[in-house]
Amino acid sequence: MAVAAVRPVAIKIDENTKARIRRLADACQRTPHWLMREAITQYVDREEKREAFRRDALQAWEAFRATGQHVTADQADAWLAQLEQGNDVDPPVCHN
Repeated sequence: MAVAAVRPVAIKIDENTKARIRRLADACQRTPHWLMREAITQYVDREEKREAFRRDALQAWEAFRATGQHVTADQADAWLAQLEQGNDVDPPVCHN
């Protein structure tokens, strides 16, 4: 596995935010650098997932518009209720 190059990046933050980061880092027994890297990583991961969800929703909408294939809310709810009970059931069949 190749090691990614790590390069320094400067960000500008106000003194209040800097002090808050320092206090939180001290409380967590971490460095401010670690805390900022962790925050950025979590933010990027979350936003990538959000963007993927948005793309998937748009693709599903376009597929529905093109084919009219769907399941009703009642069918979806019944299927999800079965899954929630631990039953491994197939999803409902789409129809027009």
